[in-house]
Amino acid sequence: MSEPPVFYDLTAKLCHPGDLAARVAALPRPLVFTNGVFDVLHRGHVMYLAQARALGASLLVALNTDASARRLGKGPDRPLNNEMDRACVIAALASSSLVTWFDEDTPLELIAQVRPDILVKGGDYDMAKLPETALVRSWGGRALALPFVAGYSTTALVKKIRHS
Repeated sequence: MSEPPVFYDLTAKLCHPGDLAARVAALPRPLVFTNGVFDVLHRGHVMYLAQARALGASLLVALNTDASARRLGKGPDRPLNNEMDRACVIAALASSSLVTWFDEDTPLELIAQVRPDILVKGGDYDMAKLPETALVRSWGGRALALPFVAGYSTTALVKKIRHS
């Protein structure tokens, strides 16, 4: 008879922003940092996160809280999944090392706190214009945009579902 499957406690990857300094200190470097809403996870998201993780030894994913996500103007009913549900889904991915959240419009304060070696954003960002880029470069870090996986968008997926 085979052994029962081991339950993986994905909540071990969840980290309150107040506990981030100690948890990040325990992660192997180089540390990659990315952020986003990650509302309805799709192939584009998981490929992006896998590519981000491949750039370093650890990947810290910072999620917009529900309030922060609503301020992004994606619609009054977004995000569809609440922040803790989204955090648990991201934590379940092998690519993520640690998952936290931020309530501000940008993760600038978190980035200053954790001082990642590499900042990664999606391909729609002009990295030269982001204050996060200047911050990461101020301590010798790198900032880069990863290309989008064509044909994948949460907004487009939500529209498709609603019009089916």
